[in-house]
Order: sequence, then structure tokens, then C-alpha cells
Amino acid sequence: MPFANLSNLFGRSPIKPLQEHMALAVKASTELIGFFEAVITDDWTRASAIQQQVVRYENEADEIKKHLRLHLPKSLFLPVPRTDLLELLTMQDRLANRAKDITGIIMGRRMNIPLSMKTQMTEFVSISVAAAEQALTAINELDQLLETGFSGRELAMVENLIKELDEREEKADQLEIGVRTSLFALEAQLPPVDVMFLYNIIDWVGDIANRAHDVGGRLQLLLAR
Repeated sequence: MPFANLSNLFGRSPIKPLQEHMALAVKASTELIGFFEAVITDDWTRASAIQQQVVRYENEADEIKKHLRLHLPKSLFLPVPRTDLLELLTMQDRLANRAKDITGIIMGRRMNIPLSMKTQMTEFVSISVAAAEQALTAINELDQLLETGFSGRELAMVENLIKELDEREEKADQLEIGVRTSLFALEAQLPPVDVMFLYNIIDWVGDIANRAHDVGGRLQLLLAR
């Protein structure tokens, strides 16, 4: 989105740039699937290119975040408090930041995923990203929710989207336990520093699902008002 157009969007509603911010955060998260594929196959050229793309998405999201924080009107004729929109923005931003963290540390250390964990890790990354994508689907309904006054069929549909998001986050939690268990079994065979950083990466991949769940939770609070 050209940032020069943000002022036009603010003239109507802050919801569209909020949705665009979430879309960029999820794009950064979605890149993790290809990134881990490249890492697992030792394709560091591809991994580097993907990392740079994640950084670009995160930077673009930051620009929208800054514009929203600076220009969001203090008084909105909307059934959504300004503070709630800013809190939602903060939660969305954490998704992009975490994707950037993951790619940065893996590239910086040229980390390897143990062979016996590769299938598990791939599935774990995929379901965590799926949670982020589900959160975006729910956020993209926010403008319609406003039009309908948070009621009717639109409300029921978004509540179902959030329920599905909860299920994906729970699945990610289950997979995280499995990945951690596998790494624990390998600890004695790996350098201690590598083990420490692998545990961090597992935590951070789980954060993608957790932070997507936080976005859904904040949206659910808006529905309950």
C-alpha cells in the first residue's frame, strides 16, 4: 500500500490500514515455511533471500504502525475504543517481529535442524503459520462487523473463525511439546549452545501461534462489548 494513501484511508476509517498491517505481519510469518524448507536442505542462498523478504515485510508493517499511532483520531464515530484498536495493532505487530527474530537468529548462526526432527519441525511451523493466517481471516471481517453493529450472521461467522483459530493454536501447542521432547532426547549428542538456541527457536515458532491467538482474543473482546 502506498503510504501517501493512508491519509485518505483515515478519512473514512482506521480499519483498512489496520487490516493491511495484519496482512503484512502474516506475510512475514508465512515466509517461515519456505525459510525452514531452505534451512533443512542447507540452501542458505534461498534462506537468506527469504530472510530479507521477512525484513521488508516487517519494515512495511512498522511504517503502517507508526502512521496509525500518530494519526489515529482521538475521537472516532465507531463502536470500537481507540485504545482497543491500538492494543490490537500492538498484538499484530508482535507477529512480524517474531518472524524477523526467527529468521535472523537462524541465519546469523547458520543453525541446523537435527535430521530426526525435520518432519516434526516442518509440521510445527506449518500449523503455527496456519494460526496466523486464520487470525488474518478474522481481522479482515472487522469492517463488516462494524457495518453490522457487531451482530447477526457476521458476528456468528467471526466467532466461528476465532474458534478455529483456538483449535490451531492448541494443535501448535501439542506439536511444540513433541518437538521439545525430541530435542530433549538428542541433547547429549549436540553441542550445548546449539541445544540452547534450538529451544529458543522452538519457543519462538510457538510464539507465532500464540501471538495469532492473542490477536483473536483481542478481537473476541471487541465482539463482547
